[in-house]
Amino acid sequence: MTIKWVKVDPLVMNGEPFCYGTRITVRQLLELRRSGFGLLELLKDHPELRTVGIAAAYAFAARNRERYAEFFEPDGSLAGPGYTEAEAAGLPPQYRLPAIVIKPRPAPGVASG
Repeated sequence: MTIKWVKVDPLVMNGEPFCYGTRITVRQLLELRRSGFGLLELLKDHPELRTVGIAAAYAFAARNRERYAEFFEPDGSLAGPGYTEAEAAGLPPQYRLPAIVIKPRPAPGVASG
């Protein structure tokens, strides 16, 4: 069985795309990421999420940029920290997207932007 990690159902969350098995929308994940939440913080605060599901939500946002335009930087990357290469190592290839899913945090003392 293949899981569709991002669901759209007009009867759930007012039709806002959400993560499979949760009541967390793609928009909520993007807001958390933009606020500085990385993968480990998301999983700690929301244990119902899965690593691949979060990556699928980020990929969904990339395929629907017009809907989520405020979450993209001028360079086309998603705002906020993404997965490090190590965190993304087990993801299926369709979710290993540079600047969308894989976007490590800058080193301490290094300005991002």
